[in-house]
Amino acid sequence: MSRARTARRIAAGAAYGGGGLGLVGVAAVGLVLAEVQFAKRTVGTGLGDPPRADGLYGSEFAALVAAGPDPDAGPLRLGMLGDSTAAGLGVRRARQTPAALLASGLAAVAERPVELRNVALSGAMSDDLDRQAGLLLDGELPPPDVCVIMIGANDVTRRMPPTQSVRHLTSAVRRLRLAGAEVVVGTCPDLGTIEPVYQPLRWLARRVSRQLAAAQTIGVVALGARTVSMGDLLGPEFAANPREMFGPDSYHPSAEGYATAAMAVLPTLCAALSLWPESDRLEVARDEDMLPVAKAASAAAGQAGTEVTPARGPWALLKHRRRRRLPAEDLASAPASRGASTSPPRADTSYPG
Repeated sequence: MSRARTARRIAAGAAYGGGGLGLVGVAAVGLVLAEVQFAKRTVGTGLGDPPRADGLYGSEFAALVAAGPDPDAGPLRLGMLGDSTAAGLGVRRARQTPAALLASGLAAVAERPVELRNVALSGAMSDDLDRQAGLLLDGELPPPDVCVIMIGANDVTRRMPPTQSVRHLTSAVRRLRLAGAEVVVGTCPDLGTIEPVYQPLRWLARRVSRQLAAAQTIGVVALGARTVSMGDLLGPEFAANPREMFGPDSYHPSAEGYATAAMAVLPTLCAALSLWPESDRLEVARDEDMLPVAKAASAAAGQAGTEVTPARGPWALLKHRRRRRLPAEDLASAPASRGASTSPPRADTSYPG
């Protein structure tokens, strides 16, 4: 069965309450059980809690906003949801987390302060997203203008049925969209790239990770959200330099790895707010296309860093937005409130064009 067909079946099951298989079938459990237990003992341990990065980024742009055509415009509001990757587990400084890097990059592109709230939780699965969305929406603060969700890895390793995983994700996305937020989902990463995972578990993990990523895309694009494929943790940099791109547990990204991931998500984040100068016009030279949603989702799952964005009816745009590094001196300042670091982020992110 093709990946597109499998993903479509999973997404349909999520929408209509059908069942689904977990990470592996019953007959394969005995074959991979020892490796599953080994991988669980090897990765994700001894890293402590991720640093808190909530606060105001790009405060130096406040004067520019005050002198502009809409002087009363407040900061853009960015919400971050998901698991340990969204939380930034494995880095020491708040400015190195993907949420901080995205907030800094968004502030630099928009030339406007950005208020970041990160409610991601290490170890979270998709069934925690409703709680996280509630933290962003149910309080006295106004809802976010845009949210980024990174989720799926724990759903695979803990064998949550993919239909349930997609159902929880789409429920949270629907709730955020109804509140007026744009949503960008970083889909399930390819767990077949993790060093402590060996064959045959590696092949199975890669297959199911990509199937889940494609199904996530089908589900959320139908709600008007955009996705960015995390794939093999965003491409050849990780394959070529695993010691630099992965953290000490060989599972979570390092500071350099998080910067690479943020650099891939930032153009889509900005485009969701109509801040990225590229239009949604397709560029054939970059292998962009308009495809049925299921085929676009399948293609994106196999090519890290690919964006899928809604088009007309059952169609979606497959985009490869330009990503370039932003000089360190051009980055927006680090958060100025709620105890986060006041030093400017030093990791690379992106700028338009």
